[in-house]
Amino acid sequence: MAKKSILKNFFSSTDKETKTPAEKTPRHGAAELKLVFFIVDWQNAHIVSDVCVEEKVRFHFTCLGRGTASSEILDILGIGASEKAVISCLEQEIGVTVLMKEARKKLRNSGPGAGIAFTVPLSAINDPILLIFKQSILKNEKITENPKGEGRDMTDNYSHDLIVSIVNQGYSDELMDAARAAGATGGTVINTRGAAHQGAVKFFGISVQDEKEMILILTGREKKVPIMQAICETHGLNSEARGIVFSLPVDNALGLSLD
Repeated sequence: MAKKSILKNFFSSTDKETKTPAEKTPRHGAAELKLVFFIVDWQNAHIVSDVCVEEKVRFHFTCLGRGTASSEILDILGIGASEKAVISCLEQEIGVTVLMKEARKKLRNSGPGAGIAFTVPLSAINDPILLIFKQSILKNEKITENPKGEGRDMTDNYSHDLIVSIVNQGYSDELMDAARAAGATGGTVINTRGAAHQGAVKFFGISVQDEKEMILILTGREKKVPIMQAICETHGLNSEARGIVFSLPVDNALGLSLD
């Protein structure tokens, strides 16, 4: 029982509706934290990073990705390889709008296609991380309650989704061709490494290749299903790509170009 109690107290669920009034009282702001993503050209990664520092974001992470535009398009634009920076951070919901607007303002000279920004709601977070935000959460508590009713109900339908596909290395271009045919406008590829429990390998009857590619596709909700179906049909577990695909709800989406 003691072990179960420790595990229960180690995480804060962001699903307010599953908690009793007594459980809600001591908890503050778990659902107000968002996972924020910025995807920009690699050469502009420092601009977003500087904004995160200026806006006192507690911590942020940057990894190298690759745009999925064809080589012919890159040659026409004269921009060579399309290296992308994927920058992620945790921020209070009340600070997300300011963070995105500041990044957009600083990237205004980058021209069309400066990048995108979006947020993903959290379902749970461990309490030590939540404590880092505790002081500002308590400070902004009355603001986030928004008595004028100007806030957005978290139960609203999300308008965008982030489709995440993970395939064996070398199949991302083909996957994006299938996704575009189904309505996707673009994506970002991140090189990664895969591992699987032996039981999962036996169950699916697949071999695990260490080198993987993770493809992130931001799309409107109405296009999610056809894009995912196209990916599964051409690059699913039964294909040589050995792909898996899932989606996450996105509750804020913004193009970083001012025009």
